[in-house]
Amino acid sequence: MRTFTKGKKVAMPYAKNMNEEGPTKAKGRKPKPGFLSRFCNTSQTLISTMPRKPLLKQTLATFLIVFALYVIFNSFFHTTDSFAFDSINSATTSSVVFATGVSKFPAVKVFLYDLPRRFTYGVIHHHGLARGSHANPDDVSSLKYPGHQHMAEWYLYSDLARPESERAGSAVVRVKDPEEADLFFVPFFSSLSLIVNPVRPAGSGSEKPVYSDEENQEALVKWLEGQEYWKRSKGRDHVIVASDPNAMYRVIDRVKNCVLLVSDFGRLRPDQGSLVKDVIVPYSHRIRTYEGDVGVDNRNTLLFFMGNRYRKEGGKIRDILFQILENEKDVIIKHGAQSRESRRAASQGMHTSKFCLHPAGDTPSACRLFDAIVSLCIPVIVSDSIELPFEDTIDYRKIAVFVETASAIKSGYLVSKLRAVTPDRILEYQKELKEVKRYFEYDDPHGTVNEIWRQVSKKLPLIKLMINREKRLFGNEAECSCICTNQTAIRTL
Repeated sequence: MRTFTKGKKVAMPYAKNMNEEGPTKAKGRKPKPGFLSRFCNTSQTLISTMPRKPLLKQTLATFLIVFALYVIFNSFFHTTDSFAFDSINSATTSSVVFATGVSKFPAVKVFLYDLPRRFTYGVIHHHGLARGSHANPDDVSSLKYPGHQHMAEWYLYSDLARPESERAGSAVVRVKDPEEADLFFVPFFSSLSLIVNPVRPAGSGSEKPVYSDEENQEALVKWLEGQEYWKRSKGRDHVIVASDPNAMYRVIDRVKNCVLLVSDFGRLRPDQGSLVKDVIVPYSHRIRTYEGDVGVDNRNTLLFFMGNRYRKEGGKIRDILFQILENEKDVIIKHGAQSRESRRAASQGMHTSKFCLHPAGDTPSACRLFDAIVSLCIPVIVSDSIELPFEDTIDYRKIAVFVETASAIKSGYLVSKLRAVTPDRILEYQKELKEVKRYFEYDDPHGTVNEIWRQVSKKLPLIKLMINREKRLFGNEAECSCICTNQTAIRTL
């Protein structure tokens, strides 16, 4: 902006705008050269004004200028491509991390309680006494944890007791200082304690048993309630294995705040167990793993089942299925209790069958599902309320056939459905089973134990939420609401 007085230009008391045109540019101006053009012109000028020097020096100067141009060109014009490559590389890394189950995030810190011996090796000792063992209770190496279908408690305890150098890939790391811990693992052998037969002195009559699971449960909770870290969180950041459906039954209401590792919720009320706060863990399979490849040539039996015919509650369907299936061609269904001989027969039957029946037991789940998986025998699940482990990773529809109970008990329905499955479809099921069976192998270093810890570590944000929430609430308001129950939580969240 200019002001003219009597034909003379008067300068304004502020500097001319940088975009303002001077008198020489009133008719228009040339576009301002870009950075690359200016750089090239400068380079040409530099070369033309350089004193004549030997050819080697001129060549070197030319090379340096060309190299600088190359660097500038890549920086300005290939930034997006480089970012895209990095993004793809990052996505690939994330996929590998997810597929292998190895977390890229910092491991959750777990403190392993040093419980009194009565809750750990003392349980093993009494189990041995009930079966005639004379092992020295003070010699830990002589106390062998016995094999049974609820061995998760032993494998998880053993895993935390190992050196950290042997626990590569785990989602949790053991810490020795409880102040550093995110979670506290309580290594009570609750399932083994439940199956220890009461030991009575000779000629005892009605005398009190030497061992009582109920007393052990009560003593454990009393011990926990005296611990500083239990009081601090009301047990919410504590992890307890109760994989047998009846484990911890006497004190379950006093430990229901904990992360419970359970086989299913068949014996738990909605306010005691939940998919939101707890973890479903697989039974320890009791038959040997099938080591062969996929195929139907050596699997001549259509459907196989071996187990107790008579069960309680939801398991009553077993007797009906026996009546429907026991005379069907290519179907083997027989009664058999847990024994070494029965396990051998079950291994042979599952390894030579296309499908393996999995009806509900006393609770919705049973060990035969996991026996079938490691046998590459396609599970046929007849259990309407079953909960399955690791379902955020495994799509069970790819490895199992689900049949509604009401349909399964119709005469001829089940076998007709299975006979309609083509050999190619059976091979697809078997290939998927082979891919996922490591998740059900407790002995596999990258198998069940690591997957359980991954599931447990995912509970930490909810645990912190509940602990912090309770600190600000008053009285009964702090009680668990819909986010803890297994009936409303999934609908609500």
